Amino acid sequence: MSVETNADTMPLVRAEGVRKSFGPLEVLKGIDLEVERGEVVCLIGASGSGKSTFLRCVNHLEKIDGGLIRIADRVVGYHLKGDKLYEQSHNEVCAARTDIGMVFQHFNLFPHMTALENLMEAPLRVLKQPRKTVEARALKLLEQVGLAGKAKSYPRHLSGGQQQRVAIARALCMEPKLMLFDEPTSALDPELVGEVLRVMKDLARTGMTMIVVTHEMGFARDVADRVVFMHDGRILEEGPAESVITNPRHERTRAFLSAVL
Repeated sequence: MSVETNADTMPLVRAEGVRKSFGPLEVLKGIDLEVERGEVVCLIGASGSGKSTFLRCVNHLEKIDGGLIRIADRVVGYHLKGDKLYEQSHNEVCAARTDIGMVFQHFNLFPHMTALENLMEAPLRVLKQPRKTVEARALKLLEQVGLAGKAKSYPRHLSGGQQQRVAIARALCMEPKLMLFDEPTSALDPELVGEVLRVMKDLARTGMTMIVVTHEMGFARDVADRVVFMHDGRILEEGPAESVITNPRHERTRAFLSAVL
């Protein structure tokens, strides 16, 4: 394991031989993946293939059992000294996470806070930023996701699609370098999926680096720079989105796509 010195020329995300087990079940079996700055990468594959687990490892919500993950010039969750890894403290992990925004299947909004308060909470408490600065940014983000009139609404008064758009805006309010999306439309009614995907497409156009776990093949084809197909804890195929989706090389990729398209 070598230490990179020039953060500007290296990929924003680099996973090297990442392994993860839950008891006797090995879920990730040596994942190698690089994501360039400004790139949109969609992870596809059947349920249980390891996609969401890998995403959670990138954010150190799950500790890896082997390999390492770097975000820019930092090793996620650990200090690398020579060839040895030393686990970071809880405060160090939390500080590193401020560079990463994550949107989950379920919205996880604070139910007792308005949409605006949900956006402002972390920048105020974690980053200690001035209230006026945070509020201005939060209002702009709510407008950006099409919810300018919902700033004072509580989650229970919002549709599922609106709640998910608030969740995206909340993650963006921390001004992250990287956005992770874990099947962000899977818990939505079909008629609400499009409004969330439109926000994600707009975000991709801004140059945000994104890793998206999704079953929305149309989104992957239209927005992703690269599609990565995972099966049984391994990456079996990756390449330009159009190439992988329309002309997959691997038999298992073809079988998966024939089932979902």
